[in-house]
Order: sequence, then structure tokens, then C-alpha cells
Amino acid sequence: MDDLTAFLAGDRLDDVAIYVADTVFDGDHPLSTAGIAVDGGVVVVVAGETGREAFADSTGLDPMAFAKQAMDRTGEIDDRLAGGVCPDAGDTDAEVTTDDHHIEFGFAFAEAENEEVGGLYAEGDVIHAYAHCSCGTDFSQKWVADPPA
Repeated sequence: MDDLTAFLAGDRLDDVAIYVADTVFDGDHPLSTAGIAVDGGVVVVVAGETGREAFADSTGLDPMAFAKQAMDRTGEIDDRLAGGVCPDAGDTDAEVTTDDHHIEFGFAFAEAENEEVGGLYAEGDVIHAYAHCSCGTDFSQKWVADPPA
């Protein structure tokens, strides 16, 4: 099982995952070989603190501040963290089209099952995922981790 599959199964609760789109860096960037290739980019799964520092260094954003801002808006994030669908892409009032929306980077962490909290947390480990669109919109989605059968 690769690092990303283990992370998405809830087996790497102390790690974080970072998605970076191919459009953000060229093919010679170190992330292109350090991570797992996914549609449209690469995902790197690393130890929590190291990952948070890497995210901050590469985006200029504090990952927890980014997550806090993004959690105010729900969108669709790919179940392998390979981008997503910006919630503003279908905004009929906007003067933009879906072609103007590309997920540039994302950040995710997993939280252990917690029956006392209830909701999703009572069902299993929860993946918290956050994304940044090229239009400037930050958004989030969370789901129960999918352990292998």
C-alpha cells in the first residue's frame, strides 16, 4: 500500500498530505519525484510537523490558518486529493467559467474516530481536506476514511 492509500485509509493519523497541481511547477520540480503522481499533479504524504512546514514554505500560508479559512466554504475535493471542483465554478452570477477554475494546491490531515463527538467522527477516522482554486477561493470537504476491505 502506498503512502497516499494508507493516509486515505486512516492509517497515517500523524501525517499530512499536500497536493500541488502540475500547473504550479514544472516537471523538474523536486515534488514531481518525491510524491505520488495523481491526475493533474502530485500528492506528498509526510510527517505532520514536517508537512506543515513544507506547506508553509511552498505556499507562504500557515496551513492551519489556511484550513480555518477554507472550512467556511464547502466544495468537492477528489477522494485521492487530486484537486477538486471549486464551489464558485458553477456560480451563474460570476463572469467566469469552469475553465477559470483550477485547484492549485491542497492540504489534508486525518483525525481519529471519536464516538463521543458523534456525526462523521463516530463512523471512523475522518479526512479533512482543504483546497485553493486559481480564482482565489479556498474550500474544504471532509469524509470518513476508507480502510481497505
